[in-house]
Amino acid sequence: MSVDLLGFLGVVLVAYVVPGPDFLVVLRSATEHPVKGRAAALGAQAGLCVHMLAAALGLSVIAARSPVVYDAVKLLGAAYLVHLGIRAVLAARRAAEERRAGRNRTEGVTTPHAKSVVGPGAGRWRSGFAQGFLTNVLNPKAALFFLSILPQFVHGGGSTTRQIFLLGLLDVLIGVVYWFALVAVAARLRAILARPRIRDRWELITGWLFIAIGIGVAAA
Repeated sequence: MSVDLLGFLGVVLVAYVVPGPDFLVVLRSATEHPVKGRAAALGAQAGLCVHMLAAALGLSVIAARSPVVYDAVKLLGAAYLVHLGIRAVLAARRAAEERRAGRNRTEGVTTPHAKSVVGPGAGRWRSGFAQGFLTNVLNPKAALFFLSILPQFVHGGGSTTRQIFLLGLLDVLIGVVYWFALVAVAARLRAILARPRIRDRWELITGWLFIAIGIGVAAA
């Protein structure tokens, strides 16, 4: 078990280090506010728990073998990423136009996302958690991880369901530690992003990245 566990840990760490939709959502949320970043991280891991439960119950196998179900989840996930990207791009352009019109804007009013910086803590938490959860749960690649990668570390002699739960739980816990560390680093960028022009460019960059990843998911 120790050899399988070490190999599993290596695969999981590589999967987290390689940037993807979850990475971008957590990073962007953290630059708005650490609370929102941590909420997005927990939301992403909650979505991972859904994939873990589905794999343990065999639902992921059904989804993976059904092109219609798989494509539906994939397109929903892609559409959600594109939606987040369009919102960010439009917000950045709107803020730039308002500045050109001579309006005085603070960081908390520049964009819909930035409003959460000064908004109620509960609102930040709900927004971050929802974005992290939906981004992960609508990502079919997360489900395929539990079908193609995780079974390689499951022993045939024991309870498959219990082993999937244990390895999946370990994956989730590792992710929480990793995301929280990323939030702590990304939160330091808030001082730089407090400048309206830099904030707008950040919104544009992350917005177009969301759109590009969404199109990539849909085309995959």
